[in-house]
Amino acid sequence: MRQLVVLGTASQVPTRTRNHNGYLLRWDGEGLLFDPGEGTQRQMIHAGVSANMITRICLTHVHGDHCFGLPGVLSRMALDAVPHPVHLHFPSSGGDVLRALVSVSTPGVDLRLHPHGEGGPVADGLEVQPLKHRIETYGYRLVEPDGRTLLPERLQAAGISGPDTGRLQRQGSLAGVRLDDVSAARPGQRFAFVMDTAPCRGAEELADGVDLLVAESTFADDDAGLAGQYRHLTAGQAGELAAHAGARTLVLTHFSARYGGDATLLSAQARARAGTAAVIAAEDLQRIGFPRRRRWSPGAALQRGPVTASMLNPSFSPVSQGGHS
Repeated sequence: MRQLVVLGTASQVPTRTRNHNGYLLRWDGEGLLFDPGEGTQRQMIHAGVSANMITRICLTHVHGDHCFGLPGVLSRMALDAVPHPVHLHFPSSGGDVLRALVSVSTPGVDLRLHPHGEGGPVADGLEVQPLKHRIETYGYRLVEPDGRTLLPERLQAAGISGPDTGRLQRQGSLAGVRLDDVSAARPGQRFAFVMDTAPCRGAEELADGVDLLVAESTFADDDAGLAGQYRHLTAGQAGELAAHAGARTLVLTHFSARYGGDATLLSAQARARAGTAAVIAAEDLQRIGFPRRRRWSPGAALQRGPVTASMLNPSFSPVSQGGHS
């Protein structure tokens, strides 16, 4: 299963209908929790998200609305005796805050800390890029490598069936038949998480060609001055990011409390500048699926290759790495 579970959509100040940030990405056998703000543990209960689902926690930065829910989440994981290791990624400059938050949580989780201080891969299939906020901030990009889709009619014509099909996939060729002869390229799926930033190159690199882009939309276009002051995106800028990157679906979130619980204006402004991207204004407890896989066509250019090794392996082995918010 690949699905985004929205746990909270408010920026600095929560509202009656919007909790602080929190987003769980279910990606095959992995559960990546992004930016757990205050109240995330309770939102998980409302959303039907088990603490056991979480295998990786990714913080963009250490402003409170993006990390103050961490002690509660870790404590719940300890209470539930989560048996697997949990990998925690965060900007290295936020280490003191991070360790303070971990220190007040209930012990018992096999927590493995992965600070990063520059852009690049941080785990198998997962990379970070620096964003432009008031403190060190990184966005995340998750990539499934391109693969191959077997074509039954070509397999039949080549006389390959049963166990021989698996052998062909493993070996790349069998009895003079190449895998490329009986299959078509299958572009891998891509996800990006861009939070708390002014427009910047890092955001563009993260969003490039993704199937699902989660982007902050803190301010309406009329409040562009405030967005520039606090280094945030307006709704229109989020739409432009999606359009220029060729993203297929844009999920808007991190809304300022000044707009109440109604994101209609923000979604309209983003949609006007989002090109062909579908635009969704996220609501708390919403579940958002990935769009259907891109279909291969001869000569079609893939927009970006895989970051690292295959994420098709469910073990997802990590790479070891030592106002408004």
